[in-house]
Amino acid sequence: MQHRQFLKLMFAATATASIVAALTACGGESSTPAPAPPAPTKNIVELAVATPDLSTLVKAVTAADLAGTLSGPGPFTVFAPTNAAFDKIPADTLGALLLPSGKADLTKILTYHVVPGKVLKADIPLGTPIATVQGGTITIAVEAGNVVITDAKGGKSKITATDIVATNGVVHVIDTVIMP
Repeated sequence: MQHRQFLKLMFAATATASIVAALTACGGESSTPAPAPPAPTKNIVELAVATPDLSTLVKAVTAADLAGTLSGPGPFTVFAPTNAAFDKIPADTLGALLLPSGKADLTKILTYHVVPGKVLKADIPLGTPIATVQGGTITIAVEAGNVVITDAKGGKSKITATDIVATNGVVHVIDTVIMP
């Protein structure tokens, strides 16, 4: 009789452990799927225009005549420098880039921030050179817990916000302008 009670207890313990393991594997969530995130309603340029901290980028995109392209069907992945990122560039240099005579150089710099296709954070090929629209490459890696882009000159930029989805791609915000 004791043997039978022991087996019942073992069966109950095993069943309980299995249920706990199953719930843990599911994250303890119910079987009801989470609601899908709302579909994006703005393209990359519209997102940038609606973001005050990207106003210098918008000014640069306009000066380089890239607004039409970045509003197009894409898809594009844009590593968008903040105003503070542009502030790291000497004012006279940035001013010269924004003039009509600086358009070619500005275009090279801005297209270096664009990767063809829609690349979400989870899909970034870490440690592998990634071709940009400009024709150069960037490398993205995790350094000291931060996702960091290394440009062609060895400069580094931290990605501060990721996966801002647009109708024609995705935007990742960065803290330093990267250079081809």
